[in-house]
Parts: sequence; structure tokens; C-alpha cells
Amino acid sequence: MATAPVPRIVAIGGGGFSTEDYSLRQERWLLSLARRPRPKVLFVATASGDRELYHLRYFKAFSRLDCWADTLSFFPYDMKRDYAQAVREADVVFVGGGNTPAMLAVWREFGFDLALRQAWQAGALIAGISAGANAWFEHYVTDSVPGGGVRPGLGWLPGSFCPHLDSEAWRQDVLRARSGPLAGAGERVAVLYEHTHWQAAVHDAAPSAQPLCWRRDAGAVDVQVVQPQALPPGPG
Repeated sequence: MATAPVPRIVAIGGGGFSTEDYSLRQERWLLSLARRPRPKVLFVATASGDRELYHLRYFKAFSRLDCWADTLSFFPYDMKRDYAQAVREADVVFVGGGNTPAMLAVWREFGFDLALRQAWQAGALIAGISAGANAWFEHYVTDSVPGGGVRPGLGWLPGSFCPHLDSEAWRQDVLRARSGPLAGAGERVAVLYEHTHWQAAVHDAAPSAQPLCWRRDAGAVDVQVVQPQALPPGPG
């Protein structure tokens, strides 16, 4: 009897191949969560306007791993490609950073947010950094609007989320002021959700670093500082 798929989301605060860190500790861990060996990984870089350099960094990283790497671009939009089918066939969908409000506007215009949700519910791992982490929550903290602020996300996960929690001081005050559940991930920190529940937090920071991660559950008053688990070093 087949087991029911476990919808998973990984929200990454920063680091990894996006910052030209090719130790690939984050990326190996992500692949370990995929539903099958040698997974198909689909990179969606809408938030950056599908910058060519971002795609190159992605291929440089994932070509070194045991997976099948592909991309899905909105700039330009491929009229001959079935975007919903592309995400249905993916085992891991990795969403890059950039401008979150602009990304969500594009997705909604094309109905791509609905295709992503269906893939997530069917067992594809949804992962992303910065904008690609913000998108899934009810609200997110962003610097993609004048002065920085809070905007509504897709609402798959409860509460508010903030990436880059330890690299820009204003973010902590904005996130702490939010009511209800919240999560914040600093640079090199990733938070795993299963279904809609916090499952774990990990990091790939240097041993001397103090990676920052916050959590507040529904009904709680105070923010809890979480100690993420260190990911193992890569081979060689």
C-alpha cells in the first residue's frame, strides 16, 4: 500500500550557491529530502528576472550533484512549454531570491502559484532562498518595497517569515513586532516544514559562527531563539 506524500517546504535565509558557496552542504541536504534517488530539480528564478548569472550558478552547483537539473524561466516566457507539467514532474522545485512581490504577481498572472501548490501537495519538495522562502507564508518581511516592510504571501504556511535575519538589523524589529506565529532565518540557516508544521532548522555556517534562527508558535508570546543543527561537511 502506497504511503501518502508528505508536503515539505524548506525556507532558506541565505547562503548556498546563490552566494557562490559551492561547498554544496545546503544543496546535498535538500536532495536528501527528495522523494526519490537522483531527483529532478527545477530552478525557478522569477524573482531575479531570470538573470543569466543566477542560472549559471545553479547549473555549476547542481551539475556536481546526483540529480537531473533543469530550469523554468518566465523571462522570456516559453509559450511552447507546459509550466504546470514541468512542476508536476519535478521532485525538487528550488525558487531563487530577488523581488518577492514582483515574483508573486507574475506567478498569479499565469496561474503558476496553483501549479506549485498542486506539486507540493503531491510530494514535491518546495525549497527556496530569500524571496523563494518568503513566498509560502501568510506574510513575509521584505526589502523589495520602499523602506522595507511586510507583505502578504501565498499563505500555505502560517504566520510571518523573514530571511537574512542577522544581516540587516531592521529586519529583527519588524519581525518581532508581528503578531501570531513567526519564523526567521539568518544567513546560512534553513527551516524545514512538513505539512504546515515546523520540523527542523539546520545551518552550514562556520564552526565559529552563531547562526540566527527565530521561532514563535501560535498562541505563544515570546520569540524563541532556536539553535539550528549543523549540516555535515561535504566530501573532500
